[in-house]
Amino acid sequence: MSESSGGAERRKYHRIATDQVISFAEIDRPEQLAVSKDLSKGGIRFEAVGIEIDLGDVLRVTFKVADLTVVAAGTVVWATDTDPITQEVGIEFHEIDPEAARLLEELVEPGLEPVGLF
Repeated sequence: MSESSGGAERRKYHRIATDQVISFAEIDRPEQLAVSKDLSKGGIRFEAVGIEIDLGDVLRVTFKVADLTVVAAGTVVWATDTDPITQEVGIEFHEIDPEAARLLEELVEPGLEPVGLF
């Protein structure tokens, strides 16, 4: 009898682990720096220090995929305090370059090792 994945894989898109410095900002606000934790064509998870980010905020995020600099916009769908000055934040993209989305989709193909692409 085979075991189904059940709740183990609830995500809509497979995620790629990253550890790169990214920038983010509320629309029409100065850029802030953060560190990405994982990424998919549907969104990004990152860690931000010293700034309060609220559920529902719309952010512009800039990051690299291979040699491509990507600017995407999305909504904060969750934010968790990891210590008194650090938040882990999840953004769901509603605007991303189609070429970047295609590249991210290719990077999560089974067997492909994404190390060094960020």
